[in-house]
Amino acid sequence: MKAELITIGDEILIGQIVNTNAVFLSKALNKIGIEIAQITSISDDKEAIIKTLDDTVLRAQVVILTGGLGPTKDDLTKHTLCEYFNDTLIENKEILAHIEEIFAKYITTPINNENRKQALLPSKARVLKNEHGTASGMWFEKGDQVIISLPGVPFEMKSLMTNKVIPALQDHYTRPFILHKTVLTYGLGESVIAERLIDWENNLPKDIKLAYLPNLGRVRLRLSSKGNDEALLLKRVNDQIDTLLSFIEDIFVGFEDETSLEIRVQERFIAQGKTLAIAESCTGGLIASRLTKNPGSSAFFNGAAITYHTQSKIDVLGVSEALIKTHSVVSEAVAASMAQQVRKKFNATIGVATTGNAGPLKGDSDAEIGTVCIAIASEKETVTEKFLFGIHRERVVEKAVNKALEMIYKQLE
Repeated sequence: MKAELITIGDEILIGQIVNTNAVFLSKALNKIGIEIAQITSISDDKEAIIKTLDDTVLRAQVVILTGGLGPTKDDLTKHTLCEYFNDTLIENKEILAHIEEIFAKYITTPINNENRKQALLPSKARVLKNEHGTASGMWFEKGDQVIISLPGVPFEMKSLMTNKVIPALQDHYTRPFILHKTVLTYGLGESVIAERLIDWENNLPKDIKLAYLPNLGRVRLRLSSKGNDEALLLKRVNDQIDTLLSFIEDIFVGFEDETSLEIRVQERFIAQGKTLAIAESCTGGLIASRLTKNPGSSAFFNGAAITYHTQSKIDVLGVSEALIKTHSVVSEAVAASMAQQVRKKFNATIGVATTGNAGPLKGDSDAEIGTVCIAIASEKETVTEKFLFGIHRERVVEKAVNKALEMIYKQLE
């Protein structure tokens, strides 16, 4: 079964916002056996909406539109759908009462007629009440096809999709099962992994597909298949996963949608009763941010210092000025001292530090652009590594963050 997504809004086309809705919708539909055939972004324009709908219904059983349901004149989706289905707008009293309640409870500006007009909805549509906003979703049927219109505000769309659209689609259609299982690896590039897996990959069953998804120091390996027997599908994919893991034990860190590397690091720290402190220079606090975004991180994360400037490494951490002059600020020796000092300062079991030259200028060190030194200090030892991550600043920083997380994880083995 095929679905297509139509995202409506000039703000998407001019790059003012990122189309995160399409990502969420694709994952949600895939989980219930509906494949996304195409995603189209168009402007808030009646002719564009109608033309895109005419094209889309020739290819897909399910069409989902997002955006253009607000109260202003540039929000044209509802009126265009009304015209497309040769329908008329009627006032939905339940939705009107809901809109008035939202304004009375949560909005300081008084309700106006444009807000009330959001309760005018096509008579042929099944109304999907938006519990978190004033723009209702709409469900239309055209033969065996379903066309659904949802608000563009992400949290409103997600709530409607999760609580109303997905259950309704499951009731409406008999669908195959689509299974994706994604293995997370750190430390090797996709070409090296592919070389390891060449014989296994060549012998995969034709209905099980492997995809390599590289991203700055880590590679995701996704196995995909579909069929009508969910239990058999799961067994066949899991059997292949078991074989796959025998080739990549040294770089395997988990499965996507189960636990991220950050969560696995957290679990190991807590299980071992250890604590962490971080001193970041070139990574600018991104390692700390990744590790503290999850609930429960305070159980192991003692603190961090962003000692970006050379002098702050001396003043805040107590790194020796002589050490910096001897080895340069971008060096394994300085990274080691930073890790040792931050561990003591925050009374942590383990200290981690990064120092590097992300570019485009060299700063206080003559180290080659892209050079990053990472250190991990414990009571017994300090481990350091030096890397060259290229010349693109954002890639250098992101690779350094990923590599540091990988090193921390391995330190806890």
